[in-house]
Amino acid sequence: MRHIPMPSPRSDKIRPVFANKRSESVIQPTPVFKDNLAQMPGIDGIARIELIDGSGAVVASIENQPGKQGSLAVYHTLQQAFGTLDAKAAEYGLALFAEHTADARNRPGAHPNVDRLLAIAAGADALRINVVASA
Repeated sequence: MRHIPMPSPRSDKIRPVFANKRSESVIQPTPVFKDNLAQMPGIDGIARIELIDGSGAVVASIENQPGKQGSLAVYHTLQQAFGTLDAKAAEYGLALFAEHTADARNRPGAHPNVDRLLAIAAGADALRINVVASA
């Protein structure tokens, strides 16, 4: 899988190469999370997303339930665009989270799914993104 070099998340020129051919359009992040969310693939049919470390352990899960669906959509988009959650994917995810990224930087712990992206962008280990379909 190839990647186009990623500028900072504040740039309006972030363009990943989608690993999954079902995703033919590139989401151009805006400064508003609601607008970014409207561009993302749907999450119908997804029960949850599991984040898996290098040893195969599930280190986090994002359920498809109210209050978590925005994060689920972002991580689903990252899975389709990058296949794995590495530093480049994390930077793109931070751009997608838009204003929530600044809030997470100012209030650590308030947005754990954004905090995870901040950590990976800063050098934490990459994670595999596993999409679990609804039964």
